[in-house]
Amino acid sequence: MVIDIVTRLCNDTIQVFTLDTGRLHEETYEFIETVRNRYDIDLQVLSPDANAVNELVRTKGLFSFYDDGHTECCGIRKIMPLQRHLQRFDAWITGQRRDQGTTRSAVPFEQEDKAFSTPDHTIFKFNPLAEWNSEDVWSYIRANEVPVNPLHAKGFLSIGCAPCTRAVRPGEPERSGRWWWEHEDDKECGIHVQNVDPRPIKVH
Repeated sequence: MVIDIVTRLCNDTIQVFTLDTGRLHEETYEFIETVRNRYDIDLQVLSPDANAVNELVRTKGLFSFYDDGHTECCGIRKIMPLQRHLQRFDAWITGQRRDQGTTRSAVPFEQEDKAFSTPDHTIFKFNPLAEWNSEDVWSYIRANEVPVNPLHAKGFLSIGCAPCTRAVRPGEPERSGRWWWEHEDDKECGIHVQNVDPRPIKVH
């Protein structure tokens, strides 16, 4: 939805990217192409370092996150490629909202992104939807015929990697389907956590 809003304002100047962890749902891969075609944008798909992924899988298997948490896998598949990419920019825009859960209840409209800034390069993050709620989002989507991931129709309110995302039951919080085996306060991959170490994550 952020893409829809921004392209109405400055379609010639935006640079759009998304993270391909290698573990996304098939519907998400198809949705990426739907967005690319709908908005006629140069949508960059960022991939993780193959050697880092191979080492993780070799030493811990494909589902280590069920036993020791999602931090290491997300660090390799999401944080590292995003870290490399953001060094090209001074700011980026996200779709974070305060109503998405306890970890995002104080999301500001703008902030210094301490997770990815370095001593030599300060990066700012803008969260224009911070005060929106779920009803606001879906009202905009319906009014403007914004394409959505088909998994939403199957009960997936927050969509991540296939092994780490499930449909949400009636009455559950929006992000309860993410890493459902972990505590509610841990439902962030590291992209939007301010105390993330900005140095590249190493696999041992």
